[in-house]
Amino acid sequence: MEEWIAENIESARGLASEGLCDRCLGRMFGKVGTGMTNDVRGRMVRDALGEMGEDLPAADLCPLCEDVFGLMPRFAENVAEAVNGVESENFLVGTKVEPEIVQREKDLWEKYNLQSPEAIKSELNREIGKLALPMIHRPVEFKNPQVVALVDTRFGEVKLDVSPVFIGGRYNKFSREIPQTVWPCRECHGKGCPHCNGKGKMYETSVQEIIGDIALEMTGGQEHFFHGMGREDIDARMLGDGRPFVLEISQPKRRFIDLDELERLSGDNDMAAFNSLHFVQREAVERYKGAAANKTYRVRVRADGKVNKEAVVDTALSFKDADIDQRTPRRVEHRRADLVRHRRVHWVTADSFDGDEFELELETDSGTYVKEFVSGDEGRTQPNFSERLGVQCVVTALDVLAIDYHEP
Repeated sequence: MEEWIAENIESARGLASEGLCDRCLGRMFGKVGTGMTNDVRGRMVRDALGEMGEDLPAADLCPLCEDVFGLMPRFAENVAEAVNGVESENFLVGTKVEPEIVQREKDLWEKYNLQSPEAIKSELNREIGKLALPMIHRPVEFKNPQVVALVDTRFGEVKLDVSPVFIGGRYNKFSREIPQTVWPCRECHGKGCPHCNGKGKMYETSVQEIIGDIALEMTGGQEHFFHGMGREDIDARMLGDGRPFVLEISQPKRRFIDLDELERLSGDNDMAAFNSLHFVQREAVERYKGAAANKTYRVRVRADGKVNKEAVVDTALSFKDADIDQRTPRRVEHRRADLVRHRRVHWVTADSFDGDEFELELETDSGTYVKEFVSGDEGRTQPNFSERLGVQCVVTALDVLAIDYHEP
């Protein structure tokens, strides 16, 4: 260190003459030498200059940091109080420093052409964290912290940025009258108006709200978001093992909730139920939303007149591993790009005949418009069941029976 000071005497002399405190003086050479704090490094620089006959003491008030480091014990106490108010496995400290201080620091770096300084925010983050650690009893995590305590060094205030809780699972939807997610009113966009009777949404509840509102209360969180592996129409049921989803809770105060209790409470209704709840990482959201899982459906079909049972069965069997082209359906073209999508129907069976009605069970690629496969959607799906049967058909009820997805 002494040899380095001798080689950089002009920079050391100039910076010391600025009246910097020991910490700020040491930070100007923060990446030189190891095993010492910046205040020790600053004293070494000042002592070395003194041995050369140059008495360059620190100013009563540091012209760079304005003695903010003297407030670190108070900052650390505020951090501990805030972090101890939420559940987490780890934490990290961040700081918000006055822009004028940051600019003065950069000006000094440029003025003295410094090659190895440490930023004031870096030192504050580290040193406040070291002081807070014994009061928090949780490890510091730099890569993926569950809680970041942001200290505003101007006022000593601490704001917490708490990483969301992500809960994976599957849901069943038994009602044909609720959507998967909250559906804001088209007129007021959530504000409340006569069109939605002041509720701000088109439907009284949703799968998302049934579980999300309970999870929000259990975690003390701020808001919930629902990420499903696709979605069924409002008038469709989701049966079988259910549809995979991830529930996201923002700013939770409590992370380690009882998922069995959440499953029990959210299933106490006749509209939806939930199973296989487990905590997941953020990456699961994109994995679920990007998954292309085959789906099995059962649909109730009404034909335009009485149908021949054998003709229906033969038509169903003719769609074994059949490739179809589907142009964006009329019913969703106002919100979907007008594209032709290539899908495969893996198999179809027919049963439960009753006059002009029957049922189909079928397995298809992810993203297949099943109602349009049956009806043809005015020729926008080719080939389609109605055209091949020679009788116009429509789906009167649709159930999703299975989604072929397995956790990696």
